[in-house]
Amino acid sequence: MTPLAQVLAARIRAHGPMSLADYMAECLLHPVHGYYTTQNPFGTAGDFITAPEISQMFGELLGLCLAQAWVDQGAPDPFTLAELGPGRGTLMADILRATKCVPGFHAAMRVVLVEASPRLRAVQAQALQAFAPVWVGSLQDLPPHPLFVIANEFFDALPIRQFQRAGLGWRERLVGLTGDVLAFGLGPVVPIAGLKDRLDDTGEGQIIELCPAAPAVMAEMSARMAQKGAALVIDYGGWQSLGDTFQAVQGHHAVDPFANPGQADLTAHVDFAALAQAARPLAHAYTTQGALLSALGIAQRSERLAQNLSGAALDSHLVATQRLTSHDEMGSLFKVLALHPAHHPAPPGSV
Repeated sequence: MTPLAQVLAARIRAHGPMSLADYMAECLLHPVHGYYTTQNPFGTAGDFITAPEISQMFGELLGLCLAQAWVDQGAPDPFTLAELGPGRGTLMADILRATKCVPGFHAAMRVVLVEASPRLRAVQAQALQAFAPVWVGSLQDLPPHPLFVIANEFFDALPIRQFQRAGLGWRERLVGLTGDVLAFGLGPVVPIAGLKDRLDDTGEGQIIELCPAAPAVMAEMSARMAQKGAALVIDYGGWQSLGDTFQAVQGHHAVDPFANPGQADLTAHVDFAALAQAARPLAHAYTTQGALLSALGIAQRSERLAQNLSGAALDSHLVATQRLTSHDEMGSLFKVLALHPAHHPAPPGSV
């Protein structure tokens, strides 16, 4: 039993079962034993690889997409260029390298990283030292400028609650103990106001997931983009939650989410319909990662980069392009929600 498992078991014995959201928050963010406190999750040596780590093209194209949205909205000066959950800073570094050729963009931008982890802030500072980024703990702390923001694999790590259909009500899936082992159980049947409309499209025993933190994040984003701004939210998921998507990943493999709490990454698929709803009155466009990157010219960019490569480097580059865009890989699994004020055009490539 890991140290965190002992902490959680003691809490459950003292106070009863906890929500899945509380379990995820403890596993990921516990100040002593949490995953993001103790582990190095990114890259081939970590537990997962994100798109920016696969190829520089991902950040380059998305950066130019945001830059064109900035130009289309009259090039506001100053503006905030922000990233939610910046990882090792790779994505923002690629964005900034690609946009240095956009007249006035760097002079007007204020680079802000929304990151809570001191350890990751230190890594990001190293990657972005030439651009003097500022760190904040939440969107509420962003400066009051037009906001152009990217969130890649941010929302999938926000804690979720799960509810299982039971007649005309719902039973929450709770984390408790079977003997000394962490395990799922079910709460009593209760009506859930936020799921009233899901009684029409679910059957007995089906599971719906809600992300309690997401609406507040989206509402804050919407308020800061009311007049000018754009957002690109990229993650795996779909349009409306249905089914159990809670998962744990360790060493690039799926593992039991209760086996080693604090030592595996915990995520769930993102409900993009809920994000769009929470971001109103912003307009939105919804597409796949592969479709967006293709519309932004990844084939042409890939071909140009390939001209200077050969052998294993060329093979790796072609595999990376395929991985980002293929229907059988990230191209279809990952979705994009592009947000913008209704009186401005959608970010290029998103419609």
